[in-house]
Amino acid sequence: MNYELISAFLLFFIPTFLFAQDSLLLTLRETVEMAQKQSNDALAAKHSLEAAEWNFRYYQANYLPSVSLSSSPSLNRQVSSITQPDGTNVFVRQNQLSTDLSLSIRQNVALTGGTLFVNSNIYRQDEFEQHTHGYSTVPFSVGYQQSLFGHNSLKWARRTEPLRVRIARKQYQETMELVAARASSYFFSLASAQTNLDIARQNYAVSDTLHRYAQRRYERGSITENEMLQLEVNRLTEETNQLNAEAEVEESMLALKSYLGIKEAVSLRVVPDTLIHDVVIDANEALALALENNPDPDQLRLNVLESQSSLASAKASRGLKADLYVQFGLSQTGTTLGEAFSRPLNQQYGSLTLSLPLLDWGRGKGQVRVAKSRLELTQTQSEQAMEDFRLNVLKMVSRYNLQGYRVRIAYKTRETALRRYDVARWLYVQGRSSLLELNTSISEKDNAQRAFISALSTYWSLYYGLRSLTLKN
Repeated sequence: MNYELISAFLLFFIPTFLFAQDSLLLTLRETVEMAQKQSNDALAAKHSLEAAEWNFRYYQANYLPSVSLSSSPSLNRQVSSITQPDGTNVFVRQNQLSTDLSLSIRQNVALTGGTLFVNSNIYRQDEFEQHTHGYSTVPFSVGYQQSLFGHNSLKWARRTEPLRVRIARKQYQETMELVAARASSYFFSLASAQTNLDIARQNYAVSDTLHRYAQRRYERGSITENEMLQLEVNRLTEETNQLNAEAEVEESMLALKSYLGIKEAVSLRVVPDTLIHDVVIDANEALALALENNPDPDQLRLNVLESQSSLASAKASRGLKADLYVQFGLSQTGTTLGEAFSRPLNQQYGSLTLSLPLLDWGRGKGQVRVAKSRLELTQTQSEQAMEDFRLNVLKMVSRYNLQGYRVRIAYKTRETALRRYDVARWLYVQGRSSLLELNTSISEKDNAQRAFISALSTYWSLYYGLRSLTLKN
């Protein structure tokens, strides 16, 4: 077998991947799972959800009874001025120990915004100078305090806080899909760089073989010097392309490893799956899922509720204010603990505090007008945002369905371009085709390979973007 046939044989069967390396192979699914498990974005989303869940538990605790036990003992050993019945002051040395113990149960009433409480306490006073002591007890007392015309924050919290935690839960799911989308972007960035490197390596190997093959033909005079020089330029160009592609792969690989949290000194090689979902998404169904599952509509409703709460607070703060406090119970005193608990006496206490601003120079009215204006602005912005949200979902569905066809076309184009390149390469080796036709087939082959990776990248970006909107697999 002569040199030309050997060169042609080697040229035709040069593989796409010429340099095998020990590396970690990752599919898109594995990359997404790794990102959702250990990327910084995923961990931050997890902590945000935990904080929201604890805030919700704190809110729920406001509607449950709270039980507290308190004590504040004090020792008083000093000379104090004591006012006598006749109005004169006498300096008396005090040597006292006061001890107390109180048990309190409190329950917030969401309907009214007041607080119902039950107390029980015991108090002991020791006089060390006279060597005496006494007890004061309140075995049982029940009371209620209420702002009659104030802002009922508990009532509004019942509307906003469950919505707030639901938004947090949906935002966590949305973030996981956005993490997948970002991981997909890094994945296909490396896939594109790898494709460019594979193309550069293959083209350099082919151009080098063609250059050596052409030298024999040039020595025999079967090709012109111009064609020989063109082949040499091609070889040098492809060598430069290979160096650039290697640097691009290194940068893209480091970016993907950083996002995935991979600290080991290992090379990554991604393996794009050429299969896509063979399904056409119904726009109305996707819109219904997005309105139900996405956090944005809930966030817009929460914005309106918070503005309504601010308006209610402004209205409550400008007019008549009244605070009601009532308490009923039993009490007794004695020199012994038994006497302090025997035959307790009734005790009642009530107070009503009124406050009416007579002249505030329009501050209260201004606060109400500002709150009302903010509410109207929030409602207008929410309506526009909801319309934009619907249009975005419909646009995303349309682009996703269309991109599926584009991927299939790009795949067929790539396969056709590869076959045409093989034919053009073989014909050129046999001398039945020109260098221009070979270069054209190489360019078409390279562009088709890059276009296919780009189409896949766009498809999966739209796929995870649509999932982030609908939160539906």
